Amino acid sequence: MPDYDHRPADEAPNPIVGEYWDHVGPQTIPWHSHRRGQVIHVVRGCVTVETEAGLFVLPPHRAIWLPPETRHSVRYPGEVAFRGIYLASGLTAPFPPRPTVLHVDRLTRELIDKATRIAWDYGEHGPEARLFAVLIDQLVALKSVPLSLPDATDKRLRSIMAALKDNPADQRTLAAWAETVHVSERTLARHFRAETGLSFSAWRQQLRLLTALERLAAGEAITTIAIDLGYATPSSLTTMFKRAFGVAPTRFFDDT
Repeated sequence: MPDYDHRPADEAPNPIVGEYWDHVGPQTIPWHSHRRGQVIHVVRGCVTVETEAGLFVLPPHRAIWLPPETRHSVRYPGEVAFRGIYLASGLTAPFPPRPTVLHVDRLTRELIDKATRIAWDYGEHGPEARLFAVLIDQLVALKSVPLSLPDATDKRLRSIMAALKDNPADQRTLAAWAETVHVSERTLARHFRAETGLSFSAWRQQLRLLTALERLAAGEAITTIAIDLGYATPSSLTTMFKRAFGVAPTRFFDDT
């Protein structure tokens, strides 16, 4: 595992470099940032990335783009094979200006894996440099996907979000939460929509789905996850999962 108090990729001699490592067991990397833009991808396992804009859960057929200086923390629920790409700020203009989840096709996945194994002192005009150039073109062309949980700046919303993250099975209605934070239900609904782009119920549903995804990656049983997240039956979770992601929970990590 790399030392995250020291970020050597920011000091690499070439403007784009890669990094790879494998780790067994749960691991949490505390809040940090890189001067370079970063693509986080896993070829095995799952990774949860939290930024000041929201929370993102990534299986192997997804990656996240983080612009330079994006503060983030990272959580791996189980065994993981990490692949990271770091781009100097001069190369990041074609990429989105905010954290973005990307769908990784098979070709890009192989390019990322190959690029992360290249020594950082590769030649400026050699085959390694050409591979990185192709990789950038591929990354820029990837489709973005809605696999995130938006955060809010309003203190009242943040307190509700924190409580639900601690207990996603909490069934309190919007009216009950409005009473808890001392605002009207209509005001709370309006703030949720304005800050997250989602209704309260849609935000809570997204939280439950992403939590389920992370726990599935850790090897937990669907029945246990469904009960813990407040679903009446495992089939209720499966139905919502298929509606959101297009596949059943048991197939999601194979959907490459």
